[in-house]
Amino acid sequence: MTAASLPVVVLAGGVGGAKLAHGLALASAAERAAGAPGLDLTVIVNTGDDLEVHGLLVSPDLDTVMYTLAGLANPDTGWGVTDETWSASAMLERYGAPVWFRLGDRDLATHVERTRRLRAGESLTEATAALTAALGVPARLLPMSDEPVRTEVETADGWLEFQDYFVRRGHRDEVLAVRHRGADSARPTAAVLNALSGAGLIVFAPSNPFVSIGTILAVPGMLDALMASPARVVAVSPIVAGAALRGPADSMLQSLGGEATAAGVAAHYARRYPGLVDAFVLDTADAGAAAEVGSLGMEPMVTGTVMRDERDRQALGAAILERYGPAR
Repeated sequence: MTAASLPVVVLAGGVGGAKLAHGLALASAAERAAGAPGLDLTVIVNTGDDLEVHGLLVSPDLDTVMYTLAGLANPDTGWGVTDETWSASAMLERYGAPVWFRLGDRDLATHVERTRRLRAGESLTEATAALTAALGVPARLLPMSDEPVRTEVETADGWLEFQDYFVRRGHRDEVLAVRHRGADSARPTAAVLNALSGAGLIVFAPSNPFVSIGTILAVPGMLDALMASPARVVAVSPIVAGAALRGPADSMLQSLGGEATAAGVAAHYARRYPGLVDAFVLDTADAGAAAEVGSLGMEPMVTGTVMRDERDRQALGAAILERYGPAR
């Protein structure tokens, strides 16, 4: 009898989420090359960062994960498409259109096709499946919901849409609160619920706990589905040695009443979602916080979590699977 592939579900947003998903995909490919069954990998992606640009629906986190898994991501930025050109953006600027959220020419094609499919009646889940299939993505990418949810942050200047805060204003504002507009009317899709109920392992990527993982968990029914899943939930810290590797997770932890440390991320999960996270992965630079993480009811795992290249990504994915992937 052939052993079955391990069903692994990753909750992800942004570059950190894309890198870990890629690391797990690489670890799966290595297993298969060695004659093992590998993984059945599903990535549930934050769509709270989505926005309309030039009349097109742009899904930044979905696209970052998709391009990374397809081997198309810009290696210098981690987002966008490699070997990009910017002719359309330059022409739009000449017309006087706002171009603070720049779309490259190859990236623009993704948004044109996604929007065409949505206007033809497809769901975001269906449109995403078509795009990922065309690019040969070795995983199932699922938007957290087919209903629109938009993350907003409160600053001294009032409430801002996420991309206004993050891109246009360079995430320099102090974040005083976070809300998820439209979340009350959203629900996890059937595909998301099926993935969670059938998971053998669930991993929270090293994504922002407030505006990536937190947005996914804000969808009504998502937390219940995670709590009901038989799989262990393992969270990877986005904070290493007191700083976020990318983005504003460290400053948000401080401004929203926490501590910008790996243990502070674990404490946020324990306080906000008690009993949800079973194990917490810290970088070797934060090994001294393992006991504090353990005191929160999470099993600490210390390993290298900084993903500088594909070798690092695969090593982290393999380490998590070796420790927490049930035998198969």
